[in-house]
Parts: sequence; C-alpha cells; structure tokens
Amino acid sequence: MTVALNGKGALNVRTEEIGKDGGPRAGRPSTSGRGVGRVLAGLAVPAVLLVVWHVAAVAGWISPVTLPGPLAVLDAAAGLIERGDLALHIAISTQRVILGFLFGAAAGLALGALLGLSRVADTLLSTSIGALRAVPSLAWVPLLLLWIGIGEDSKVTLVAIGAFFPVFTTVSMALRHVDTQLVEAGRAFGLRGLTLFTTVQLPAVVPSVISGLRLALAQAWLFLVAAELLASSIGLGFLLTDSQNNGRVDRLLLAIVLLAILGTLTDALLRVFERWAIRRWA
Repeated sequence: MTVALNGKGALNVRTEEIGKDGGPRAGRPSTSGRGVGRVLAGLAVPAVLLVVWHVAAVAGWISPVTLPGPLAVLDAAAGLIERGDLALHIAISTQRVILGFLFGAAAGLALGALLGLSRVADTLLSTSIGALRAVPSLAWVPLLLLWIGIGEDSKVTLVAIGAFFPVFTTVSMALRHVDTQLVEAGRAFGLRGLTLFTTVQLPAVVPSVISGLRLALAQAWLFLVAAELLASSIGLGFLLTDSQNNGRVDRLLLAIVLLAILGTLTDALLRVFERWAIRRWA
C-alpha cells in the first residue's frame, strides 16, 4: 500500500495486488458482459409476471373491474398520449423529483458533513433532526399548504424533505467512522480543515454518500405521491389519485407502472454516476 500526494494536492491511497511472480497482478477482465447478463436476468421475472398477468386476464381468471389486463393498461396509455396528457404528467413529476432530490441531497450532504465532523454540532442537533425524521410524510402536507401555498414550491419542498434524511444519515454516520489512521496521514502531509475534508475524508466516504443518494432518490419518488396531493392538477401522483376517484383502475395501474419505470431509470443513471465517482475519488 502506498500513501502519497498527487499533483493536485489530493491524498492517494493505493493498494496493488501482487501476482505469483512478485509483480503487480494483471487487471481483471471487463465485467461488461456480466453486467448485460445481470440486466437480462433481472428483466426475466417482470417478463414472466407480465405474461402470467396477460394470460389470467384473457382467460377470465381475474375480474377486469378490479385488475384490468396489460392490454387495457396500454389502451389507457394510448388514450392519454392522444390527448397529450401522458407526456406532461411524466415531465412534471420528473421535474419535481429532480429538483426536490437536488435540494434535499445538497442540504443532507452539508448538514451530514457538519454533524459528522463536529461533535458540538452533533450534540446540539442530532436529537432534533432525529425527531423530524420520525414525522410521516403526509404530516407535512397541511403545514406546507399553510406556509408555502399550493404552488410548485410546496411540492418540491416535500420531495426535498424526503430526499434529505437518507443523505444526512449516511453521510454523518460514515464521516464518524473514517479510518483515523487515514486522517492522521493527511494531517502529516499538512492537510487541515476544508482541505483535509475534500481530499481525505470525503473521498473515504464516497461509497456511503452514493448509497445515501440512491436511498434519497427512491425516497423522493415515494414522497412525490404525497407532494402531488397538494392541490395538484397534473403529475403521476395526481393521475394515481384521480384514477382512484373515477374508478379508472387501468389508469391507476398505468401510473404505478410508470412510477416504477421512472424510479428504475433514474436509479440506473445514479449507478452510472456511482461508478464514475468511485473511480474518480474513492
């Protein structure tokens, strides 16, 4: 293992695998093939469930009133597309999630770093933040309506609240458990304060930070439905509740499927960022 400062002043900790001949071991083969295989394997179960759902609907094993078949859901999607509503629902909901996620994650990262690095801040704030974390998402709805109103700000704020706590928790806990020897090595190279944080402590917790971001993104989509109860007239959460009120189970299922697909796609994008961030900093 080698510990050194690179040309940019960052602390590098590198461990080389040693082969039988005493030299560095050759790099591992590419895992792209295995990645494709995992994706295909992951799609197998949804594909089987879709086929079973379709067969059950066609054979009459399930009532179309309580559980319409996949073709009925596709017809509902086609109807919304023809009216130009579906793309708008998706775009507005995605915008709310992205904005709320960015604001909430940034606040969680800043406050988590503060409590993770400062024992005084942890003593003063950890109990209060823990109490706020225990408040259910729907409990914030009437308060946000009273304080902010029924516009976009209240919806984005609720999503941000949902995204804040996973990032805050993972960052603060990870920083408390950074290897003390690594921190001391950084100080031995003359690193202090913000420089020590950005070059040693933050890179050491990058995997934990990414895990917190992924949890925050999932939480943001969960809070979206509650956010779109705030007198909303558009969005997938609105489509969900409006379909329930009108007995349109096909549109209700469509909203659930779209939320699942969008959540999966955004998580996949975050995984791409995770691989880049780990190569860059970890």
